[in-house]
Amino acid sequence: MHDPSPTVGETTGPYRWRWLILVAMLVAEIMDLLDASIVNVAGPALEESLGAGSVGLQWVIGGYALTLGAGLVLGGRLGDRYGRRRMFLIGLAAFTATSLLCALAPDIGSLIAFRLLQGTAGAMLLPQGLGLLRENFSGAELTKVFAVFGPVLGLGGIIGPVLGGFLVEGDFFGLGWRSVFLVNLPVGAAALIVAARFVPKRAGDRAVRVDLAGAALVAASCALLVLPLNQGQEDGWPLWTWLCMAASAVGFALFALQQRRTAAAGREPLVTPGLLRKPAFTVGLGGIALFFGGLVGTQLVLTLYLQVGRHFSAGDAGLGNLPLAVGTAIGGAVSGAFLADRIGRAVLQIGPLVQLAGAVLLWFELDALDPASFSILDIVPGVAVCGIGAGLVIAALFSFVLAAVDDHEIGSASGVLSAVQSIGGSVGVAVFGSVFFARAGTGDFTAGYHRALVVQACLLAAFLAITFLLPRKGRPEEEQHGSTTDATDPRHAAV
Repeated sequence: MHDPSPTVGETTGPYRWRWLILVAMLVAEIMDLLDASIVNVAGPALEESLGAGSVGLQWVIGGYALTLGAGLVLGGRLGDRYGRRRMFLIGLAAFTATSLLCALAPDIGSLIAFRLLQGTAGAMLLPQGLGLLRENFSGAELTKVFAVFGPVLGLGGIIGPVLGGFLVEGDFFGLGWRSVFLVNLPVGAAALIVAARFVPKRAGDRAVRVDLAGAALVAASCALLVLPLNQGQEDGWPLWTWLCMAASAVGFALFALQQRRTAAAGREPLVTPGLLRKPAFTVGLGGIALFFGGLVGTQLVLTLYLQVGRHFSAGDAGLGNLPLAVGTAIGGAVSGAFLADRIGRAVLQIGPLVQLAGAVLLWFELDALDPASFSILDIVPGVAVCGIGAGLVIAALFSFVLAAVDDHEIGSASGVLSAVQSIGGSVGVAVFGSVFFARAGTGDFTAGYHRALVVQACLLAAFLAITFLLPRKGRPEEEQHGSTTDATDPRHAAV
């Protein structure tokens, strides 16, 4: 059978099947979004089926984000060296296979291990997407392609908890929570067939060196940070947890030093060293970690509160996330359409203030509700206001951080931002999960939610302070996707 995908150089006009490439890239991104959020509503089912406790659940959710974030920049470099098409196919096949392994997991330890592998596969898969699109689209078409990503991926973020709840509660064929992972098999297989047949072949640049030492330092430092945060609450915060967190800080410092030495020696580092010398960029990294840690953590606490505290079914808990998701979509649309352009950096300051107002409102709603007659309507206003504030920030945050870097650094910077976003989410799961379960374990679920809101307020206050150190104007959307990387990832535009 004739392979319709030519090797680059066989044609001079636009590649006729290029829009199918966009479809395959979007499917891969949505699979990642779903797997990052769809598991949130499966907690009680995992506890019943595999005996997963609070720590196990935090690892199932946060472990995926941990290995994904730790490997994103490395995945982009591997695509540069070995070819983005090849790495995309390998990553997609591995992601689909690890989804099957997750569905077949016989115990919680196996599921955690398979989720870590799934995140690693995602790190190899996702960085190739925008690079492949840049290779096959240009000009006005490329602008249209980037414009498609935000709404479609935002929809994926909304669908995740709802679809997860539907699958778990439906218990189709007696599969229960396992169907949450099995849904990836037909979708992944279809995307793999489309990509294998229609993505053009382009050789990688074997002159690109992959900094494995730097990648190992990042992975070890991330693990040393998340491990004690997940285990500390249950173990009573013994000495080893504090030593691990201290070692993590040392590891990240060594990584920065190693990157500078690698560049000075004439070799290619994972991260352009000049980025780490830009104050606005480095504080921006901190802001992204704080913001997305708080956002992902509070999303988890909302779901846990509904399921564990108020005995919502998986399906109802999934629908209970809709006010937050819809609010985020509204805030993002307002910010992205005109507000960020008109008022500049101030949108990043209004956003957390709106979130804080929503958190205060939610606090009083939780105090006033009657546990015997609770419904999601009791907390919709506070949750929705929190979502609107989050959306105002999400739509604009990356553009303001990227405005602090030079044009030739955009590719590397985008990859680093996406990695920090994912790792921040993993830390948020660990911190907020520990805070919530510390009180929920005594049966006081409202107090657990209150404590989570206090932590969120502290993170938002720190983020608000950081925003004053960012550039006053953001980088235009069409300039935010560098041509050299390509661990760039547009998921910051999603819910």
